[in-house]
Amino acid sequence: MSAPALALLLGAATALTACGQEGDGATAGKPGDGGRPTVCLVMKSLGNEYFQVMQKGAEAHAKKRGDLELKASGIQNETDIDGQVAAINRCVTDQADALVIAPADSRALVAPLQRAEKQGLKVINIDVKLDDGALEAAGMKVPFVGPDNKEGARLSGAVLADKLGKGAEVVLLEGNPGADNAQQRAAGFRAAAAAGGLKVVDSKTAHWETDEAYNVVGNLLTAHPGIKGVLASNDSMALGALKAIDAKKAPVKVASFDNIEAIRPYVKKGRVVSTVDQYAARQAADGIDQAMKAVGGEDPTGWVKTDVKLITADDLG
Repeated sequence: MSAPALALLLGAATALTACGQEGDGATAGKPGDGGRPTVCLVMKSLGNEYFQVMQKGAEAHAKKRGDLELKASGIQNETDIDGQVAAINRCVTDQADALVIAPADSRALVAPLQRAEKQGLKVINIDVKLDDGALEAAGMKVPFVGPDNKEGARLSGAVLADKLGKGAEVVLLEGNPGADNAQQRAAGFRAAAAAGGLKVVDSKTAHWETDEAYNVVGNLLTAHPGIKGVLASNDSMALGALKAIDAKKAPVKVASFDNIEAIRPYVKKGRVVSTVDQYAARQAADGIDQAMKAVGGEDPTGWVKTDVKLITADDLG
């Protein structure tokens, strides 16, 4: 065999060997990560302070553990389902070992997560529960790490009911219609309103967004001038509601959910009578821990319930 032909043959053999090594299982680790598992964290909108806190908490927890590589990402806005699908696909392409997701929609994300699971990724659900029926249809059992959203909203709404008294007219600001936590919070607020004798005169979604909530609440105040309270399913929407209330110079109180930094001055002043801390950073940390258990061969299942805490002016000093 000639020298050029021998060199060509050796080069081909080397290339085949390299391809075989790249295709080895996840336990071998990824190039450049020192053999540590890679965990993807896919969140919702990083324009929302809640998810900024979640990302920082996740990064701090991953650094403290020191036994994994974390790849965190978010989407442009709360309804950017396609953005989350793209993020999931990147995790598959990057050959991550596990995927921790706070889904923007409880049904629409199941199919891409099923594809990711079939590629060997361990899937952990945090913050917003994936739909049980969709998971069953997909043949998936995905552990959920998150709070009791219904109970948290009930606690917050009960404070508003106590402040306003029976018969007061209120409106409900809902999150994304396809998200389980939006449905649970709406149910919790309605339960509090019924128990406290509040009259829910209207209910609209503002898709978790501040600017949309400003427009929605402005229209609601015009349509229902007797409104005395707003039940806001997250603090971002509460901020928009407050802006609309100021524009109308209306004597309206707000009950909310999330306890982001931006809402706390309004809680201290009593304009927001209550919010709920669901510990975003801790949720991400718990989700990462569950993912690492799954990567290590354990089989986490069911609901890992995380804490909720009612926050009022008394708690903020």
